[in-house]
Order: sequence, then structure tokens, then C-alpha cells
Amino acid sequence: MKVNARIFWIICVFFVAASVAYSIWALLDTGYIEWVGTIALGLVGVLGAFLGFYIGRSYATQGGELPEDRLDGNIDDGDPELGFFSPWSWWPLLLAAGAGLLILGLAVGFWIAFIGVAFTLICIVGWVYEYYRGYFAR
Repeated sequence: MKVNARIFWIICVFFVAASVAYSIWALLDTGYIEWVGTIALGLVGVLGAFLGFYIGRSYATQGGELPEDRLDGNIDDGDPELGFFSPWSWWPLLLAAGAGLLILGLAVGFWIAFIGVAFTLICIVGWVYEYYRGYFAR
């Protein structure tokens, strides 16, 4: 993680320098500063600083190297339990269709968004309570 933090600090310095160079170049070329590019490059530098600071602080407070950062670490050392996921569940696909209907309704006709909201809520309830009905009921 230390290397990742350093990479993001390098990205921060590069994009802040690129923002300054871009604004100077635009000033010399056209006589005025092109604000959109200058602000965009500066904000990418700020994002790099945020990420570099966060990763650096996380590294400092974790109390040692992570298993995947050690040279003698194995793949299984950094393999945590992520949770239980149903491999046969159709609810995520239906939930994506409901979200698609919702977005389509916002773009095309607002009446479709009402159908999308109802379908999305039904799919969320179905996915959450999937193991409380039928063969898997407890």
C-alpha cells in the first residue's frame, strides 16, 4: 500500500504541474486562460492527493504489511471470506432490468419510471427474502 500511496502522490504532482503548464500555454497562445481544461486537470490532481492521503493513512493505521504486499506471501494468505452469494439466483438480473426501466423512464417518458420503481422494489424484496421461501425456507 505504501507504493500505491506514492503512485497517487506522483499522479497529484504531475496533474497539478500539467494544469499550470496548460494554463500558461493557453495564456501564451490565445491571450486568456482556458478555464475548463485548467480546472479539470487541477481537480484530477486534487483527486490524486485525496487518494494518496487516504491510502497513506490507511497504511499507517493498519499495523503492518498486508499479506498481498509481502514478497513471501501466498495467494491464499490474502483470500478472505467475502460472503455468501447464490449462483443460481435470477434476482440480480431482474433488478438490473428494473433499474434499466427506471432510467429509461427518466429519459423517455416519466410513466415508465413508475413501472421501473415498482419492479425494482419487487426485485429487491425478492432478492432479500430469497432464502425464506420454498425449498430454502427456515
